[in-house]
Amino acid sequence: MAATFLGPAVEIYWKLLESYGIDPDPVFREVRLDPAKLEDPNTRFSYVKIDNLWKRMVELSGDPCLGLKVANYWHPSFFGALGYAWLTSSSLRTAVARYQRYMRILTDGADLLLEDTDDGLKLVLDYKAISRQQPTRTDSFFSYTTEMCRANRGKAFNPVSVSLMHSAPDCASEFYAYFRCPVEFDASENSLIISAEDADKQLAGSNPHLAQLNDQVMIRYLANLDKADIVSRVKATILDQLPSGNITESSVADTLHTSSRTMQRQLQTENSNFKSLLNEVRSELADKYIRDSQLSLTEISFLLGFAEMSSFSRAFKRWKGESPSAFRTISQTD
Repeated sequence: MAATFLGPAVEIYWKLLESYGIDPDPVFREVRLDPAKLEDPNTRFSYVKIDNLWKRMVELSGDPCLGLKVANYWHPSFFGALGYAWLTSSSLRTAVARYQRYMRILTDGADLLLEDTDDGLKLVLDYKAISRQQPTRTDSFFSYTTEMCRANRGKAFNPVSVSLMHSAPDCASEFYAYFRCPVEFDASENSLIISAEDADKQLAGSNPHLAQLNDQVMIRYLANLDKADIVSRVKATILDQLPSGNITESSVADTLHTSSRTMQRQLQTENSNFKSLLNEVRSELADKYIRDSQLSLTEISFLLGFAEMSSFSRAFKRWKGESPSAFRTISQTD
């Protein structure tokens, strides 16, 4: 299954862009993220698109310490049941264990590893191969993780230490000011250590009953995520690969970590096939793109993965009964 990221959590980035005086809507659309889906608790966005969003946010803000600011906008509701289970955990150790266990709800792009050390409980962010491992994205993870700890333990909470694999930015002083602990740059791993005392102290907001209820919600969510229908997964992968111009049944199957034959068989059980889904996605996108006067027909052809304009024109006429230029003229006069 293609790697994804929890949709509601992306609202944090929306608020972050606004804090820099940047209109988030065109930025989201530029990286092909639908803003209308942010409030849907079941929405998941392509991990690659979120990587693209991070890259664009850094470019537009010009702030290499952008990731630290994420903590200003974290709220448990953005993480759904995971956020509320964290708040009702009996200790930071149990909260972090939940974080590790249900990390896939937040993202498929990284794992959280836990290790008891002489200095305390160490949290290691272990990126998977799909991620670009952008410095600001790493910074954001540890900044909102620290903010989550402060939500439970109090604003006086400080990590024992933070280690980051990227080099120190010009604004490194902001890291020391936020984490209020030693920060190592150019480290061998991305990690944060919580003292044993902080990790094991009983939390005032502990509520085992509510924590268990949220656990049940997360278990059901993961179960549904694991059995997500093959049609939606194939369409989502097609959507990501279209602009490359090299989309094939084999390339989609490879992304989904399966064979073309297995994917064919799974689609057949849903009365579908790769060719029909490719046409369906292209047709749906073409209808949206053709109404955007800022996109030329050549650009639309490229975005839909056609090697030649003539191939796009023939396909469009099959879908709509009109040539692209004629349909655009009609749609603009409606």
